[in-house]
Amino acid sequence: MAAMTRARSGLAYPERFYAAAAYVGFDGSDDSAKGVISKFSNDVALLLYALYQQATVGPCKVPKPKAWSPVEQSKWNSWNGLGNMASTEAMRLFVKILEEEDPGWYSRASNFSVEPVVDVEMNHNEKAETVVGNGNAFPEIKTIPAENGNLIETQDKNVVSEDFGAVSVYDQWVTPPISGRRPRPRYEHGAAVIDDRMYIFGGNHNGRYLSDLQALDLKSWTWSRVEVKSADEASPPTVTPCAGHSLIPWEGNKLLSVGGHTRDPSDALQVKVFDLQLCTWSTLKTYGKPPVSRGGHSVTLVGTSLVVFGGQDAKRSLLNDLHILDLETLTWDEMNMLGLPPSPRADHAAAVHAERYLLIFGGGSHAACFNDLHVLDLQTMEWSRPTQQGEIPSARAGHAGATVGENWFIVGGGNNKSGVSEMVVLNMSALVWSVVTSVQGHPPLACEGLSLALSSYNGEDVLVSFGGYNGQYSNEVNLLKPSHKSTLQSKMIETPVPDSVSAVHNATNPTRDLESELGTGQDGKIREFTMDNVDSEPMVNKVDETSEHLISTLKAEKEELESSLNKEKLQTLQLKQELTDAETRNRDLYKELQAVRSQLAAEQSRCFKLEVDVAELRQKLQTMDTLKKELELLQRQKAASEQAALSSKHRQGSGGVWGWLAGTPGQTTDDDDA
Repeated sequence: MAAMTRARSGLAYPERFYAAAAYVGFDGSDDSAKGVISKFSNDVALLLYALYQQATVGPCKVPKPKAWSPVEQSKWNSWNGLGNMASTEAMRLFVKILEEEDPGWYSRASNFSVEPVVDVEMNHNEKAETVVGNGNAFPEIKTIPAENGNLIETQDKNVVSEDFGAVSVYDQWVTPPISGRRPRPRYEHGAAVIDDRMYIFGGNHNGRYLSDLQALDLKSWTWSRVEVKSADEASPPTVTPCAGHSLIPWEGNKLLSVGGHTRDPSDALQVKVFDLQLCTWSTLKTYGKPPVSRGGHSVTLVGTSLVVFGGQDAKRSLLNDLHILDLETLTWDEMNMLGLPPSPRADHAAAVHAERYLLIFGGGSHAACFNDLHVLDLQTMEWSRPTQQGEIPSARAGHAGATVGENWFIVGGGNNKSGVSEMVVLNMSALVWSVVTSVQGHPPLACEGLSLALSSYNGEDVLVSFGGYNGQYSNEVNLLKPSHKSTLQSKMIETPVPDSVSAVHNATNPTRDLESELGTGQDGKIREFTMDNVDSEPMVNKVDETSEHLISTLKAEKEELESSLNKEKLQTLQLKQELTDAETRNRDLYKELQAVRSQLAAEQSRCFKLEVDVAELRQKLQTMDTLKKELELLQRQKAASEQAALSSKHRQGSGGVWGWLAGTPGQTTDDDDA
């Protein structure tokens, strides 16, 4: 039987911090920051400067530099952005970021010698293995731990070592008897179970990204390294080292590695496929618009689709977008959702319930950790934040989760102060939390970046954890057999989660969010655990020295700043008066505009009436012209008739005279005849 623990030798804090600061180039002089900038990128150099000032001086209380000094302004912004971060935490973050940017700094430090990393195993045989990192071989010694010089066997009250013919203890962590060569300690790796084998890929060890693929036989508890073959015989097998990715089992013989932080990140999120039969890596060719590359996100398998949420991109910006990859059509879709989504975050946990509801719990920003629960209905694509019941967990990030039926088990994580000790379970039907057990006194489980996978042992469900980081990197394996005692009878009804959604949990933490002002480590977090037994004497001396320098500088600029401040106040008053006058003029002009608009409306109405009258007059005029023409025609006809009558009468009168003269008066003859 074996129970792994982790021991690490070397300088303790704060000496390790001062050694790192000296290696970087902070020697207390005014020009020390210039050497730092020459070694690192601008954003990393500013972050290291800010953490150094926070650790040695404390929170920034100096005035903001003048506008004509952009470098000093950037340094001031980085330092001021740390708020009231504790000096011990700043020391830890300083060392961690240095390890990520320069993993071999400790071995190259001129004033300190390299001390080996020791993995301690409780058994009765000593065996030395070699771990190769950065081209150097360090002995990895396995022996029985001794606290007082004597070899002893210890057993955590919540971690039981026993004969693994049967696991009879429920809801307690058990350490199996591991054989074979253990993987290198790590965190932020990916883990997946296929056919009674747990596969571990990638991760972060001492700021260095890993690319190895390891397999643990869950029947014999034996580790073995998976030998990767090249898909192209002409080139050696290669896969990009990464951390903060997700490992998903697929089709019974494939592993999907989704996203992750890399040294040279791509623009788009990549999906790598490992074929367990061919032992080859390949890149999945997808269609549509893929998400931006990221790490610390969650990937949930829902049916034949991968649901990707949140994380942190290559520029260290936190995300809260959601994308879905259809594994049948290999097409990406960015979803437009209703409701209030979770705030941008990374290192959260996600699970799916009833193939319909996506649950998001916890996670963190650059300065705060969360314990909120969000639910997305994948049919209506609407976010909600339901009311949690039971023993609501504390805020955490970097935790791991696994589902067993309707129960969602959560273990590990950190909360900016320490590793979270309690393991909790959420009944996803009733949304009720309960505590399963506590891992107090067992650091490998009270850590961040560990993995948790569901498997079976002797026909029963078991949860298997691996790795993690809580100031020390772990490669321990532990398992727990859940009793399902938290299962409730109530079921989630076939309607969306209740619409009662409270405000997003981002105002409860007074610490300032540093996302817009400074970056974080390559692994995407500024979250660490506090340390014990920190000697504050050297720090106090450095505080005094730095304070004297700052006071002398402040006195030289005090009068100038006060004068500038008075001028600014006067100018502000003048601007306020001008603004008041402008608003008064604006109101008067608006009234005049309204009056003109009223007049214009009246004129438009009058013009419309005039146009109607004109149209009627034109119609009458046309009628009068017609009547005039008819009158003229009648007059001409009448004149013609009168002229014809006159002519006829005249002819009659003229004929009688000539007849009389001729002696034939017709009228007389007629009378005579009569």
